[in-house]
Amino acid sequence: MIQSSARLLQLLSLLQLRREWTGPALAGRMGVTERTVRRDIDKLRTLGYPIHASPGIAGGYQLGAGAQLPPLLLDDNEALAVALGLNSVAAGPVAGIGEASVRALAKLEQVLPARLRPRFATLKAAVTTLPSNAASVDPHQLTVVSSAIADRRLIRFDYAKPDGTVDRRTAEPYRLVDTGRRWYLVAWDLEREDWRTFRADRIVSLPAATKKFLPRALPAEDLAAYVQQSVTRSPYRYDVVVRLFAPIGEVAALVGPHLATLSDDGGSATLLHAGWDSLAQPAANLAALGMEFEIISPPEFKEYALALAGRLARSAGTAAGQAPR
Repeated sequence: MIQSSARLLQLLSLLQLRREWTGPALAGRMGVTERTVRRDIDKLRTLGYPIHASPGIAGGYQLGAGAQLPPLLLDDNEALAVALGLNSVAAGPVAGIGEASVRALAKLEQVLPARLRPRFATLKAAVTTLPSNAASVDPHQLTVVSSAIADRRLIRFDYAKPDGTVDRRTAEPYRLVDTGRRWYLVAWDLEREDWRTFRADRIVSLPAATKKFLPRALPAEDLAAYVQQSVTRSPYRYDVVVRLFAPIGEVAALVGPHLATLSDDGGSATLLHAGWDSLAQPAANLAALGMEFEIISPPEFKEYALALAGRLARSAGTAAGQAPR
C-alpha cells in the first residue's frame, strides 16, 4: 500500500512537471509497465485530479484544470516562494485576500519541512516593504490565531490597552477581519463574558492555544460589518454624522472603513458616521478632506465648529477688519 501511494505521488509530480507525457515515457521514468501507469492514472482521477488523455502515437497524458482544486505537490523552492508570498500578503494585506492568505500560510507552515524553515526565516528577514499607514502585525501571530479559530481552541494573550497598560486575556476566537489598514479579532472574552473586537497590532505576546471550546451564536451574521460598527461608532463619546457634498466613491477613496461608515445620500452627497472621543479630531480630519460638508449631529460638534471658525478667523487677523499678517 505504501509503495502504491508513493508511486501515485511520483506520477502526480511528473504530471505537474511537464505539460504532456506519453504512456511509454511515464512508464520508463517510473520503472513500471504502461498498464500500471494507466491504472495509476485512473486512481488519480478518482481522487479529483483532471487528467486528460489523447489517443494516437503522438498522444499522451496531461494534467488539466478541474472544478475543484486538488492537493498540489511543491518542490523546495516552490514551497519557499509560496510561503514568502503569503507572508508578505499577510503582513501588508491585499484587499479581499488578506484573511485567506493567513489561513493558507498557517497550513503551509504546519507541513513545511524542518530543512526549509531556516531558509524561510532568512528570506523573510531579508525582504522588506515600504512603510505605510497600515498597523504592523506579526504574520506568525495571525497564523496562530487562524489555526485556533479553525480548531476551536481558546487562546491566551497579552493585550495592550489604549492607555498603554497590558493585561492577560483569555478568549474564544471566531474571526479575523482585515480592514485594509488594521487586523481585528472577533472573540468572546471569558473574563468579561461578552463579545470583544481586539486590534491585532495590540496583541503584544504570541497567543497560546489551549483547550477546545463549543462555539456559541455569533453577535452578527456579517462579522465584517460588526467590526466596522465596533471600531467606527462605539464606545466613543461622540457619534458624529456629517453630510459630505461629494459622491461616495470620491469620499471612500479618502476615508477608509476603519475610520467611518459611509452611505450614499442621493448620488452627489455622502453621509459619514463615525465615533470620536474628541471633537478636535473630526474637525481636523474633515477640514483636511478639502470637501464642502454639513454637520448633522451632535449639536456639540456644531458649536465646536463655530468656535473653531472664530479662532481661525482671529488668527488670520480678519475678525476685526484687520488685514492678514
